[in-house]
Amino acid sequence: MNLLEARNLNKQFGRITALDDVSIGLRRHEILAIVGESGSGKTTLLNTLAGNVAPDSGDVYYDRGQGLAPISALGELGLRRLQRAQWGFIQQDPRRALRMNVTAGGNIGERLMAGGGRHYGNIREVAARWLEAVEIDPSRIDDYPRHFSGGMMQRLQIAATLVTEPELVFMDEPTGGLDVSVQARILDLIRSLVRRLGLAVVLVTHDIGVARLLADRLVVMRRGQIVESGLTDQVLDDPHHEYTQLLVSSVLPA
Repeated sequence: MNLLEARNLNKQFGRITALDDVSIGLRRHEILAIVGESGSGKTTLLNTLAGNVAPDSGDVYYDRGQGLAPISALGELGLRRLQRAQWGFIQQDPRRALRMNVTAGGNIGERLMAGGGRHYGNIREVAARWLEAVEIDPSRIDDYPRHFSGGMMQRLQIAATLVTEPELVFMDEPTGGLDVSVQARILDLIRSLVRRLGLAVVLVTHDIGVARLLADRLVVMRRGQIVESGLTDQVLDDPHHEYTQLLVSSVLPA
């Protein structure tokens, strides 16, 4: 049974069709990558699945333990609680997610406090452990994110997102804009943590290599529609749709 499911999503921005009757499912502990060129609708789909964008029609369903139910029925407060407790969202630019005037430990601790944590000593201890888990020296717990490199800020965002061990995490180009060597370390870190925690992940990326490394299953989008989907290696090694063939051939060596 799916953990998350979208049914017949449609979204229009003026004359631009971002989503055209899109249906998709995500199983528990599965990593699903959504790929496509700029303007294909992949980011709109991610934000719609995450509850950040409301579809014009169709709905997103989530299983909170009692079967699939539409997230639209939760209301704004219920959705916010879900996003803070059982879901996480990792942005491409960590500056959009982190509070730059709050210490590294404070950024991690805020999510714990949002979930009911109140004991300062315990929160600080957990924050230190998570800094170490994402390869940041725990002695930097009182440093501000603005003093971190781009890669360190991304690792801090990962820690601040995963500290409550959410069931489902959305990732929007998590290694975009980073140097190649830093990207590799971040990808290794994400893969290790996701597998260890048993997370379900919806990942948007323009990088086919990232999709192959991380994803169990792949969805290819073009002009607001899903044109191909399947197991990642099968889609990339034997693409059937002409657009997928072009996409793969343009980024993978022959």
